[in-house]
Amino acid sequence: MRALFTSRSKHDYLSDALTLLHGWTRDGEQIRRTLVMDDSQHAALTERVKVVADALRLRPDISRRDTETRIRVGHGDGEPLTEGEVLLAARIEDAYRAVTAD
Repeated sequence: MRALFTSRSKHDYLSDALTLLHGWTRDGEQIRRTLVMDDSQHAALTERVKVVADALRLRPDISRRDTETRIRVGHGDGEPLTEGEVLLAARIEDAYRAVTAD
């Protein structure tokens, strides 16, 4: 079952989830994060994210510019964010902490 974050019944669950994901910002139907890391950390992060994204059948957009890794999760084509996409963002945070802890 896929839970969509379009209902505004009593709580905005997407906003609640994003408050737990420090550094992520909402941009329409996408969430974004910019991380400062070196090239080897970027490569390690990308590999870890690929494993999780494949399991969730999602495709985050990951790009590199200078010392920054930029990540976008979500469709951006009018489709609302899903629970899986928010879960992917949380797993990206876990991976980021793991690759920068070394």
